[in-house]
Amino acid sequence: MLDYKEEGLEPEDLKEMYRTMHLARKLDERMWLLNRAGKLPFVISCQGQEATQVGAGYALDRDVDIISPYYRDLALVTHFGMTAEETMLSAFAKKGDVSSGGKQMPSHFSKKSCNIMTQGSSVTTQLLHAVGASFKFKMDDEKRVALTTLGEGSSNQGDFHEGLNFVGVHDLPFICIIENNDYAISVPRELQYGAEKLSDRALGYGMHGEHIDGNDPIAVYKAVKEARQRAVNGEGGTLIEAMSTRLTAHSSDDDDSYREKEERETMKESDCLIKFRSYILEHGVADEAWFEALEKEAKAVITDATKAAEKAPYPDPEEALTHVYEEVQHG
Repeated sequence: MLDYKEEGLEPEDLKEMYRTMHLARKLDERMWLLNRAGKLPFVISCQGQEATQVGAGYALDRDVDIISPYYRDLALVTHFGMTAEETMLSAFAKKGDVSSGGKQMPSHFSKKSCNIMTQGSSVTTQLLHAVGASFKFKMDDEKRVALTTLGEGSSNQGDFHEGLNFVGVHDLPFICIIENNDYAISVPRELQYGAEKLSDRALGYGMHGEHIDGNDPIAVYKAVKEARQRAVNGEGGTLIEAMSTRLTAHSSDDDDSYREKEERETMKESDCLIKFRSYILEHGVADEAWFEALEKEAKAVITDATKAAEKAPYPDPEEALTHVYEEVQHG
């Protein structure tokens, strides 16, 4: 991992980053248990990609910047202000779900008060939303950026190419992070694209490109911090390819038998949470007692969130057509 001091980070920054990564991991694990117990219909996991998400979020200004996440970004939206209870309300499809009132699929994050844009189920459409936001920022001469994320499979969609071409033409304050976890559902990357590095595509769009270790939150922080600075300076967009490790199957409806046994057994060695914990201990940022207290803290928060969500009411059937396009346009 990079030297945190050289990147201007303090020990408290590392502890805050780890706290969010850890909370997201434990929330994710709890949702899988609830799914296997028959209480949640569907889970799509962030496990293994927390370093990319929290490193990126930590480099942004949450008061002004906009994020347009994809369905695997639980750690990123947690950093931006989505609470554990809000995550659970969404997972249980309850009325109090801040993203959609329990009408949208789980992991379709949205929270206007925290600058988290809404998203659709069609992959890569979130990129266009972020491009539109960044175009507005430039037209109004606002010193803020729009960041979007996606998997490497989404980088082959038309929306990706059209959106980034628009960013390059207009030098927009925009950051795109490809969380490259090697698989689009079960399709390995060698069957997805022929390029050696997806970040090389940045040259064709007329923007800056970087290929980084997505399991190192400090490396991600550095890349996004520099990208943000270029963006607010009027130097255009950045395409970042963060090589990450997806520790689970694509979703709770899939298995990971498409991976070789050897690959599955060695994935834990690149687990960003384990590596970051070791880094923190080696640099004397925190001790074992701090980690033990954090474990208890997260368990209490998640248990309270789960209980609150289980007790919460479902949406009324009469609400099925509220907050939809027809009502907004003609209601």
